[in-house]
Amino acid sequence: MGQSIIKLGVLLSGSGRTLDNFFEHIDAGGLPAEVAVVIGSRPDALGLEKARKRGVATHCVQRKEYADSESFGDAITRLLSQYGPDLVVLAGFMHFYRVPDKYLGKVMNIHPALIPAFCGHGYYGHHVHDAVLEYGSKVSGCTVHFADNIYDHGPIIIQRTAPVLDDDTADTLAARVFEQECIAYPEAIRLFAEGRLELHDRRVRIKPAR
Repeated sequence: MGQSIIKLGVLLSGSGRTLDNFFEHIDAGGLPAEVAVVIGSRPDALGLEKARKRGVATHCVQRKEYADSESFGDAITRLLSQYGPDLVVLAGFMHFYRVPDKYLGKVMNIHPALIPAFCGHGYYGHHVHDAVLEYGSKVSGCTVHFADNIYDHGPIIIQRTAPVLDDDTADTLAARVFEQECIAYPEAIRLFAEGRLELHDRRVRIKPAR
């Protein structure tokens, strides 16, 4: 089934809930991957502590220490390169990571809405869910996509939907969307590991399992 183990480089900024989800799927045998390194943008990011407890290498790269996004991204890329990840996954990373040419098609992100709606610069966290509710949308969800160098722009791999209820708050909607994220992101990584993602311009074709 092409179940080779791939090495992940994880970028995060906060609690590491998405990282927890990766570990759960890996432990259950459903995700053919290992987390090679976790890079956080804050020294107090709980996700870094969670990674250390698992024996995973960790580093912190703070945006404020760099003059621009390019030098910030270069510092991250240098660290990633030490571990040779097959795939880089953004897991609640609150800064723009400029993807170098060598990682194009090898960086994934998940967005808590159905791209191209409610996405782009400034649409993160509860700002997304507040916008969905304010607009009166009946459906929201999540989108896993390949990252390029424009916010929430890269080719879409998987989308999953979640209903928007009349009495929703940003918190209740976020929780429902996150349930779908916990399914979609590991699935996208698994498809990558199995060599089943084929990129044609902006379209990602999912090849059948062998």
